[in-house]
Amino acid sequence: MIGAPTTDRERLTVTLWESLAVLAAGTGAGAINTMVGSGTLITFPVLLAVGLPPVTANVSNTLGLVPGSLSGAIGYRRELRGQGRRLLALAPAALIGGLAGAVLLLALPSAAFDTIVPVLVALALVLIVLQPRLSRAVQSRRERAGAAAPGNGGPLLFTGILLASAYGGYFGAAQGIIYMALMGVLLHEDVQRINAVKNVLAMVVNGVAAVFFVFVADFDWAAVGLIALGAAVGGQIGAKVGRRLPPVVLRGLIVAVGLVAIVQLVTG
Repeated sequence: MIGAPTTDRERLTVTLWESLAVLAAGTGAGAINTMVGSGTLITFPVLLAVGLPPVTANVSNTLGLVPGSLSGAIGYRRELRGQGRRLLALAPAALIGGLAGAVLLLALPSAAFDTIVPVLVALALVLIVLQPRLSRAVQSRRERAGAAAPGNGGPLLFTGILLASAYGGYFGAAQGIIYMALMGVLLHEDVQRINAVKNVLAMVVNGVAAVFFVFVADFDWAAVGLIALGAAVGGQIGAKVGRRLPPVVLRGLIVAVGLVAIVQLVTG
Protein backbone atom coordinates (compact mmCIF):
# COMPACT_ATOMS: atom_id res chain seq x y z
CA MET A 1 0.00 0.00 0.00
CA ILE A 2 1.36 3.42 -0.96
CA GLY A 3 -0.64 6.48 0.03
CA ALA A 4 -0.62 9.52 2.31
CA PRO A 5 -0.33 8.24 5.89
CA THR A 6 -0.90 11.47 7.71
CA THR A 7 -4.39 12.12 6.34
CA ASP A 8 -7.63 10.27 5.85
CA ARG A 9 -7.35 10.37 2.08
CA GLU A 10 -7.88 7.20 0.11
CA ARG A 11 -4.72 5.12 0.04
CA LEU A 12 -3.30 3.84 -3.22
CA THR A 13 -2.90 0.15 -3.91
CA VAL A 14 0.19 -0.73 -5.89
CA THR A 15 1.40 -3.97 -7.35
CA LEU A 16 4.45 -5.94 -6.33
CA TRP A 17 6.18 -4.77 -9.50
CA GLU A 18 5.50 -1.13 -8.66
CA SER A 19 6.94 -1.66 -5.18
CA LEU A 20 10.02 -3.27 -6.71
CA ALA A 21 10.32 -0.31 -9.07
CA VAL A 22 10.37 2.10 -6.11
CA LEU A 23 12.96 -0.08 -4.37
CA ALA A 24 15.13 -0.19 -7.50
CA ALA A 25 14.80 3.57 -7.94
CA GLY A 26 15.95 4.06 -4.34
CA THR A 27 19.01 1.89 -4.98
CA GLY A 28 19.89 3.80 -8.13
CA ALA A 29 19.35 7.13 -6.42
CA GLY A 30 21.53 6.15 -3.46
CA ALA A 31 24.37 5.15 -5.79
CA ILE A 32 24.18 8.18 -8.07
CA ASN A 33 23.82 10.58 -5.13
CA THR A 34 27.00 9.23 -3.56
CA MET A 35 28.97 9.45 -6.79
CA VAL A 36 27.54 12.66 -8.23
CA GLY A 37 24.14 13.83 -7.04
CA SER A 38 20.72 14.10 -8.76
CA GLY A 39 19.36 10.80 -7.47
CA THR A 40 16.03 12.57 -6.95
CA LEU A 41 15.63 12.59 -10.73
CA ILE A 42 15.37 8.79 -10.51
CA THR A 43 13.06 8.39 -7.54
CA PHE A 44 10.73 11.37 -7.95
CA PRO A 45 9.28 10.36 -11.35
CA VAL A 46 8.78 6.78 -10.11
CA LEU A 47 6.82 7.99 -7.07
CA LEU A 48 4.66 10.12 -9.34
CA ALA A 49 4.13 7.13 -11.62
CA VAL A 50 2.74 4.98 -8.78
CA GLY A 51 0.22 7.67 -7.96
CA LEU A 52 1.62 9.92 -5.23
CA PRO A 53 0.81 13.65 -5.44
CA PRO A 54 3.88 15.78 -6.29
CA VAL A 55 4.42 17.35 -2.85
CA THR A 56 3.80 14.05 -1.04
CA ALA A 57 6.21 12.35 -3.46
CA ASN A 58 8.85 15.03 -2.87
CA VAL A 59 8.54 14.79 0.92
CA SER A 60 8.54 10.97 0.87
CA ASN A 61 11.60 11.03 -1.37
CA THR A 62 13.50 13.35 0.99
CA LEU A 63 12.73 11.14 3.97
CA GLY A 64 13.67 7.98 2.11
CA LEU A 65 17.02 9.26 0.88
CA VAL A 66 18.36 10.08 4.36
CA PRO A 67 19.75 6.53 4.93
CA GLY A 68 21.35 6.69 1.50
CA SER A 69 23.12 9.93 2.38
CA LEU A 70 24.37 8.40 5.61
CA SER A 71 25.48 5.25 3.79
CA GLY A 72 27.38 7.29 1.20
CA ALA A 73 29.09 9.37 3.87
CA ILE A 74 30.20 6.21 5.68
CA GLY A 75 31.42 4.74 2.40
CA TYR A 76 33.63 7.82 1.90
CA ARG A 77 34.90 7.94 5.48
CA ARG A 78 38.51 7.41 4.36
CA GLU A 79 38.38 10.59 2.27
CA LEU A 80 36.87 12.50 5.19
CA ARG A 81 39.97 12.11 7.35
CA GLY A 82 41.50 15.46 8.23
CA GLN A 83 38.43 17.41 7.11
CA GLY A 84 36.70 17.74 10.47
CA ARG A 85 37.22 21.49 10.79
CA ARG A 86 35.99 22.04 7.25
CA LEU A 87 32.82 20.07 7.95
CA LEU A 88 32.22 21.99 11.17
CA ALA A 89 32.56 25.24 9.23
CA LEU A 90 30.21 24.26 6.39
CA ALA A 91 27.65 22.06 8.16
CA PRO A 92 25.80 25.03 9.75
CA ALA A 93 25.21 26.48 6.28
CA ALA A 94 23.79 23.15 5.15
CA LEU A 95 21.62 22.89 8.26
CA ILE A 96 20.15 26.40 8.01
CA GLY A 97 19.74 26.24 4.24
CA GLY A 98 18.15 22.80 4.29
CA LEU A 99 15.58 23.86 6.87
CA ALA A 100 14.81 27.05 4.95
CA GLY A 101 14.25 25.07 1.76
CA ALA A 102 11.93 22.63 3.50
CA VAL A 103 9.85 25.52 4.81
CA LEU A 104 9.72 27.08 1.33
CA LEU A 105 8.46 23.82 -0.16
CA LEU A 106 5.32 24.00 1.94
CA ALA A 107 4.94 27.80 1.94
CA LEU A 108 5.57 28.89 -1.65
CA PRO A 109 4.40 27.92 -5.15
CA SER A 110 6.97 26.08 -7.20
CA ALA A 111 6.83 28.31 -10.29
CA ALA A 112 9.84 30.46 -9.36
CA PHE A 113 11.99 27.46 -8.48
CA ASP A 114 10.89 25.62 -11.64
CA THR A 115 12.29 28.53 -13.63
CA ILE A 116 15.58 29.02 -11.81
CA VAL A 117 16.56 25.39 -11.11
CA PRO A 118 17.67 24.54 -14.70
CA VAL A 119 19.69 27.76 -14.77
CA LEU A 120 21.43 26.85 -11.49
CA VAL A 121 22.24 23.36 -12.73
CA ALA A 122 23.58 24.71 -16.04
CA LEU A 123 25.78 27.21 -14.20
CA ALA A 124 27.05 24.43 -11.95
CA LEU A 125 27.98 22.33 -15.00
CA VAL A 126 29.93 25.23 -16.49
CA LEU A 127 31.82 25.54 -13.22
CA ILE A 128 32.50 21.79 -13.19
CA VAL A 129 33.94 21.89 -16.72
CA LEU A 130 36.05 24.96 -15.98
CA GLN A 131 36.92 23.91 -12.43
CA PRO A 132 40.58 22.92 -13.00
CA ARG A 133 41.31 26.19 -14.82
CA LEU A 134 39.37 28.32 -12.35
CA SER A 135 41.02 26.63 -9.38
CA ARG A 136 44.48 27.30 -10.83
CA ALA A 137 43.56 30.93 -11.47
CA VAL A 138 42.25 31.41 -7.93
CA GLN A 139 45.31 29.71 -6.43
CA SER A 140 47.68 31.79 -8.61
CA ARG A 141 45.99 35.03 -7.53
CA ARG A 142 46.29 34.04 -3.87
CA GLU A 143 49.97 33.21 -4.31
CA ARG A 144 50.65 36.57 -5.93
CA ALA A 145 48.84 38.30 -3.09
CA GLY A 146 50.74 36.22 -0.54
CA ALA A 147 47.51 34.87 0.96
CA ALA A 148 46.92 31.25 1.89
CA ALA A 149 43.77 29.54 0.68
CA PRO A 150 41.18 29.31 3.47
CA GLY A 151 40.80 25.68 4.48
CA ASN A 152 37.02 25.95 4.57
CA GLY A 153 36.52 28.15 1.51
CA GLY A 154 35.81 31.33 3.44
CA PRO A 155 32.58 33.39 3.51
CA LEU A 156 32.00 32.95 -0.22
CA LEU A 157 31.78 29.16 0.00
CA PHE A 158 29.69 29.34 3.18
CA THR A 159 27.18 31.57 1.38
CA GLY A 160 27.16 29.32 -1.67
CA ILE A 161 26.56 26.21 0.44
CA LEU A 162 23.79 28.02 2.30
CA LEU A 163 21.94 28.86 -0.92
CA ALA A 164 22.56 25.45 -2.50
CA SER A 165 21.26 23.79 0.66
CA ALA A 166 18.09 25.89 0.58
CA TYR A 167 17.51 24.56 -2.90
CA GLY A 168 18.32 21.06 -1.66
CA GLY A 169 15.77 21.27 1.13
CA TYR A 170 13.19 22.39 -1.42
CA PHE A 171 13.78 19.75 -4.10
CA GLY A 172 17.36 18.47 -4.19
CA ALA A 173 17.82 17.36 -7.80
CA ALA A 174 21.41 18.22 -8.83
CA GLN A 175 22.16 19.65 -5.37
CA GLY A 176 25.32 17.55 -5.24
CA ILE A 177 26.45 18.92 -8.61
CA ILE A 178 26.14 22.48 -7.31
CA TYR A 179 28.09 21.53 -4.17
CA MET A 180 30.86 19.95 -6.25
CA ALA A 181 31.09 23.00 -8.50
CA LEU A 182 31.33 25.45 -5.60
CA MET A 183 33.89 23.47 -3.62
CA GLY A 184 35.87 22.54 -6.71
CA VAL A 185 36.50 26.19 -7.48
CA LEU A 186 36.91 27.57 -3.94
CA LEU A 187 38.83 24.73 -2.28
CA HIS A 188 42.33 23.61 -3.21
CA GLU A 189 41.47 19.95 -2.73
CA ASP A 190 41.28 16.57 -4.47
CA VAL A 191 37.94 15.89 -6.17
CA GLN A 192 37.35 12.67 -4.22
CA ARG A 193 37.82 14.45 -0.89
CA ILE A 194 35.43 17.16 -2.08
CA ASN A 195 32.95 14.44 -3.00
CA ALA A 196 33.19 13.06 0.54
CA VAL A 197 32.34 16.47 2.00
CA LYS A 198 29.47 16.77 -0.47
CA ASN A 199 27.99 13.53 0.85
CA VAL A 200 28.07 14.74 4.45
CA LEU A 201 26.51 18.09 3.57
CA ALA A 202 23.76 16.34 1.60
CA MET A 203 23.11 14.11 4.61
CA VAL A 204 22.71 17.20 6.82
CA VAL A 205 20.28 18.82 4.37
CA ASN A 206 18.19 15.66 3.89
CA GLY A 207 18.22 15.00 7.62
CA VAL A 208 17.01 18.41 8.77
CA ALA A 209 14.39 18.58 6.00
CA ALA A 210 13.19 15.08 6.93
CA VAL A 211 12.79 15.98 10.61
CA PHE A 212 10.77 19.04 9.64
CA PHE A 213 8.58 17.10 7.19
CA VAL A 214 7.81 14.36 9.72
CA PHE A 215 5.92 16.87 11.87
CA VAL A 216 4.21 19.08 9.28
CA ALA A 217 3.90 17.37 5.89
CA ASP A 218 2.06 14.47 4.27
CA PHE A 219 4.25 11.54 3.32
CA ASP A 220 3.96 7.85 2.60
CA TRP A 221 5.65 5.37 4.96
CA ALA A 222 5.69 2.56 2.39
CA ALA A 223 7.43 4.73 -0.19
CA VAL A 224 9.82 6.06 2.45
CA GLY A 225 10.73 2.54 3.58
CA LEU A 226 11.32 1.20 0.08
CA ILE A 227 13.47 4.15 -0.95
CA ALA A 228 15.38 4.07 2.35
CA LEU A 229 16.25 0.40 1.95
CA GLY A 230 17.34 0.81 -1.64
CA ALA A 231 19.26 4.04 -0.98
CA ALA A 232 21.22 2.52 1.91
CA VAL A 233 22.42 -0.28 -0.38
CA GLY A 234 22.99 2.11 -3.26
CA GLY A 235 25.08 4.44 -1.10
CA GLN A 236 27.61 1.67 -0.47
CA ILE A 237 27.68 0.74 -4.16
CA GLY A 238 28.18 4.36 -5.14
CA ALA A 239 31.05 4.80 -2.68
CA LYS A 240 32.90 1.73 -3.97
CA VAL A 241 32.49 2.71 -7.61
CA GLY A 242 32.89 6.46 -7.20
CA ARG A 243 36.21 6.43 -5.33
CA ARG A 244 37.78 4.33 -8.12
CA LEU A 245 36.96 6.86 -10.82
CA PRO A 246 39.80 9.16 -11.96
CA PRO A 247 39.03 12.87 -11.44
CA VAL A 248 38.45 13.51 -15.15
CA VAL A 249 36.04 10.57 -15.39
CA LEU A 250 34.15 11.64 -12.26
CA ARG A 251 33.92 15.17 -13.62
CA GLY A 252 32.63 13.81 -16.93
CA LEU A 253 30.01 11.72 -15.13
CA ILE A 254 28.87 14.79 -13.21
CA VAL A 255 28.44 16.73 -16.45
CA ALA A 256 26.54 13.86 -18.13
CA VAL A 257 24.14 13.47 -15.21
CA GLY A 258 23.71 17.23 -15.01
CA LEU A 259 22.77 17.48 -18.69
CA VAL A 260 20.17 14.76 -18.21
CA ALA A 261 18.89 16.66 -15.17
CA ILE A 262 18.50 19.87 -17.16
CA VAL A 263 16.60 18.09 -19.94
CA GLN A 264 14.28 16.40 -17.48
CA LEU A 265 13.68 19.57 -15.48
CA VAL A 266 12.94 21.64 -18.60
CA THR A 267 10.76 19.07 -20.36
CA GLY A 268 9.12 17.61 -17.24
